[in-house]
Amino acid sequence: MKLNFKNKFENIKKTIPEISVIVCSFNHQKWIERCLRSLIHQENIMQKDYEIIIIDDGSRDNTSLVLNNFKEYKHMIRIFKNKKNVGLPKSLNMAIRKSLGRYIVRVDSDDYVDRDFLFLCLKFLDYNKQYQAVAVDYYKVGNLENIIERVSSKKKEIACGVMFRKECIFDIGLYNEKFVMREGHELKKRFEKKYKVGYLEFPLYKYRIHQKNRTRNKKKTNYFDSMLDNTDS
Repeated sequence: MKLNFKNKFENIKKTIPEISVIVCSFNHQKWIERCLRSLIHQENIMQKDYEIIIIDDGSRDNTSLVLNNFKEYKHMIRIFKNKKNVGLPKSLNMAIRKSLGRYIVRVDSDDYVDRDFLFLCLKFLDYNKQYQAVAVDYYKVGNLENIIERVSSKKKEIACGVMFRKECIFDIGLYNEKFVMREGHELKKRFEKKYKVGYLEFPLYKYRIHQKNRTRNKKKTNYFDSMLDNTDS
């Protein structure tokens, strides 16, 4: 019996997603469902064209029970649980190494995105080969999802809402695991030494402000800001 290797290859190719969305969570049972629903219900893009990789970083709340509600989406969601909490940058690197997509984008588990987020970022990078990443503007939102402020990511960057070409992330060495905070800023600083980041002036990312935001720890934030300032320019 003759095998049609061309058709077999085409079928394999169809199962490989264009985008890998990374969601790392630690004790975010309250918000992770909203985050995942915003990713599942993306518009103008087929579900087969992206995957969602979830790293539950040793959560001690009911995050696992919330994630069990998404079993019907196992065709697009892959869940991994760390036996113990290893920290955000290490979890992010684990997810990137497990990813299949040629584009990587991070969405924090207490945030959520607009329905055109993946489509518009993908189209920007597909049609602008001179850029190796694209960042979007964002809204700061309250616990009830009320809009607090629209922010330009060009003027005030955040760690999320940036889609990267995966090979470029590997080229610069992934996240620096010494930066348990400001890890996204440190990554982008290294990235921009070699590559170009484009900007979409659409507020497609929703950054949730709540009592457990990591950045509320000013002492820790200031320490890693100082570390960031002291890295090579």
